[in-house]
Amino acid sequence: MNHDAWLTLGVILIAFVALSRDRYPASVVLLGAVVSLLLLGVITPDEAFRGFSNPAPITVAALYVVAKGVEKTGLLGPVVSTVLGAGSRGHRRFLARLVLPTAAMSAFLNNTPIVALTAPQVTQWAREYNHSPSRYLMPLSFAAILGGVTTLIGTSTNLVLSGLLQESGRPPLGMFEITHIGLPAAIVGLAMIPLLAPWLVPERKGAVREAEEQVTEFVVGLEVAAGSQLEGSTIESAGLRNLKGVYLMEVVRNGSSTSPVDPSFELKGGDRLTFVGRADQILDLQGLDGLVSSEHEHLVDFNSPDHAFFEVVIGPGSPLVGRSLKEAGFRSRYQAAVVAIHRAGHRIAAKLGSVKFRVGDTAIVLSDRDFDSRWADRRDFLLITPLRPSSRGKLSRQAWTALSVAGLVIVGAGSGVLPILHASLAGAIMVVLFGVLRPGEARAAVDMDVIVAIASALGLAAAVQVSGIAALIGGVVAGTLGSMGPGVALLGLLVFTVLILTVITNNAAAALMFPIAVSTAMALGADVRTFVIALAVASSASFLTPISYQTNLMVYGPGGYRFWDYARLGGPLVVMMLGAIVLLSRV
Repeated sequence: MNHDAWLTLGVILIAFVALSRDRYPASVVLLGAVVSLLLLGVITPDEAFRGFSNPAPITVAALYVVAKGVEKTGLLGPVVSTVLGAGSRGHRRFLARLVLPTAAMSAFLNNTPIVALTAPQVTQWAREYNHSPSRYLMPLSFAAILGGVTTLIGTSTNLVLSGLLQESGRPPLGMFEITHIGLPAAIVGLAMIPLLAPWLVPERKGAVREAEEQVTEFVVGLEVAAGSQLEGSTIESAGLRNLKGVYLMEVVRNGSSTSPVDPSFELKGGDRLTFVGRADQILDLQGLDGLVSSEHEHLVDFNSPDHAFFEVVIGPGSPLVGRSLKEAGFRSRYQAAVVAIHRAGHRIAAKLGSVKFRVGDTAIVLSDRDFDSRWADRRDFLLITPLRPSSRGKLSRQAWTALSVAGLVIVGAGSGVLPILHASLAGAIMVVLFGVLRPGEARAAVDMDVIVAIASALGLAAAVQVSGIAALIGGVVAGTLGSMGPGVALLGLLVFTVLILTVITNNAAAALMFPIAVSTAMALGADVRTFVIALAVASSASFLTPISYQTNLMVYGPGGYRFWDYARLGGPLVVMMLGAIVLLSRV
């Protein structure tokens, strides 16, 4: 290995460690790695940033807009309602009714909004029929992933590899070119889920159920008595600012709410103070002279017309990761109070203000009823679920417009009339021109963290290629495994891809493995395109850990799962997919 190869390998290993720790968004880590290689002279500016002009991230951005238009109009709602109308049918039968439509929608739409819409309704359905949501949420995520391997636009990973093919001077992937391998693998996987999930998916208590059964936090309303010594006192002078294990969430005066409450706020008789904290310490508050009880309600039953509880999941791109509630200024930033935090299948019993958030944490939040609409399209929270689902999301008048636009994108790209880049850009423009989305909504629909991560991963792929690492690894694989046949060499590459999926995103894994797959195929005299299509399907086999794919993280806390619960069902799915890929590739 030459000097550039060692530098590239070192930077990639550092990036792997940083990604596995989930302290920083993937976009920051990958872009930092590319800039480092640029400064070290391993790659040129053109090689470092060619990913930003590659069709893949632009196409993904446009498809985000089209998918948001479909989501906003409520088109997915009737499908979900039909599926969940299964009532008290058998467990396996309901799983089959759940995973098949989910996979079908995910073949053509971004799977994140599909899971975001479906997961709360599945959770509510499970509770109504006295089932554990954990039995259904992981299969829901896996079905969305499986659906994505059947078409070019099913997942951004396929588009990344298509862009890399085009950049290497080869034709891009067609709309259904991946289907001959992806569809049979998906069908077998979707059949395995109802058969194996009842045995392999454990019954866990989610964040809400555990809070209901083991709650030590309460919300209580206390009123300032008229003529008491507290009248005219500030929050700080009254001793209500730095209470141990209890904090003041809001003050309501004459129907007007103040939250967060400034320490200099002066109290008046009749002010209603809402506290959140430990039960024993809140009860002590009621003995404070000047405060009288206005009501005392249990956490989950507290549901005034102005407030609601929400379940939120912390994603890898959230600014909350690695910070405590106090450090993040949570109450003032979000106008909300965290009353419970759930992590890795357990509710955290420590003082909440000192707990530093990790990726996958689920928090139960008390706020006003517009909390979800304010933060739904921001990267702060991966998923926001009202504890009592509302009637939002009804079918709008523009639903058929959005459906028509999405259909035109699929037909245009699938028939070859338009390249996928052109079709997706046209669809995004039409969604705005026809008034389905406002320009601001279209901009917010694009997840820039994902776009930057994809573009940066393409820069890393260029470094792997030009530094000679790809040719070296390809030669080693061809020399050691090639003697047993190209199928064994392909299987070795795919196994390595699945292993690195446990610590980095599937887009990054696909981009890094692309030059290695091409070099291996060329060394063996095999068809490069076949190896790339096989890599595309394997790069979506993100079933082993919750951090390996975004939809896995979305259901991690709500399902109450532990880290290795995913491998129990995901392991057999990965083995099946790798076997199916090699068999169907016919190398």
